[in-house]
Amino acid sequence: MTVVTRRHFLESVALAAPALANRSLAADPIPLGPNVSLKGHRPFPDDNPWNRDISQEPVDPNSDAIVASIGLDKRLHPDFGTVWQGAPSGIPYVVVDSRQPRVPVRFEYAEESDPGPYPIPPSAPIEGGPAAKGDRHVLVLERDTWKLYETFSSYPQDGGKSWKAASGAVFDLNSNQLRPAGWTSADAAGLPIFPGLVRYDEVMEQKAIRHALRFTVRRSRRAYVPPATHFASRLTDANLPPMGMRVRLRGSVDLSQFPPLAQVILTALQRYGMMVADNGGDWFLSGAPDPRWNDEEIATLKRIKGRDFEVVKMGNVVTR
Repeated sequence: MTVVTRRHFLESVALAAPALANRSLAADPIPLGPNVSLKGHRPFPDDNPWNRDISQEPVDPNSDAIVASIGLDKRLHPDFGTVWQGAPSGIPYVVVDSRQPRVPVRFEYAEESDPGPYPIPPSAPIEGGPAAKGDRHVLVLERDTWKLYETFSSYPQDGGKSWKAASGAVFDLNSNQLRPAGWTSADAAGLPIFPGLVRYDEVMEQKAIRHALRFTVRRSRRAYVPPATHFASRLTDANLPPMGMRVRLRGSVDLSQFPPLAQVILTALQRYGMMVADNGGDWFLSGAPDPRWNDEEIATLKRIKGRDFEVVKMGNVVTR
């Protein structure tokens, strides 16, 4: 993830914050541990941008040019599954409760990070595995407070008694509050990572994904659109995608040719779409690892090409 230093805005961008509309967490608690089922509980209120049905929203006037800049014939790349090069494939997460001790976290970009301590277990799963050299995201969902703690470039210190990270963010999953304008998070766009993942429990247990997903592009614009709050580029070409831009799978795409697993994911892409969250591979779709995934069925998603997507009309594009 590239962090671009720039002037910070003091004000926060916020949306209305109704009470949690999911079933009571106390009545139907989420189990603890790595990559567990959320049992149908959905992060954020129902009217949150992540949870908004955009299937009938207008197409952006510049959609064709933006999609072409990402790649019309490049294929959708599911960046998750069982195992890749000896490590779990995808971005893992762990669910803890309020008894999990909070530990100090030292941030490289402290000015745009929420200060610790964070409830990170010593054995928290790290993206790519303990020896990974990539983004090394750590995602911790605290069940009892319904808060999300995320860090980027995460390294345990002294056996996990503290952590070192490039950046970090805390999200109240009962609220629609965004990051302060101009701030990053554990993601380039200033977005939370966890709510945008394809997860095994939703696909295989719930048989439905009821939120937008996250994806990456190789070249992004020096701009963002809410709910993103940060850009990570010096390129100003208006035909490049800004952070937070949402695309959706065209309704004309026939899903009947895909296995049930893929149909669940593609249906979500038609109804909720996916947001540009970081710089990376073009059309790389993020998900959580799970040894139960059927990698062959996931691979059928690669039949989808860039030309099968359209950009949902964007609102205010922030360029400074």
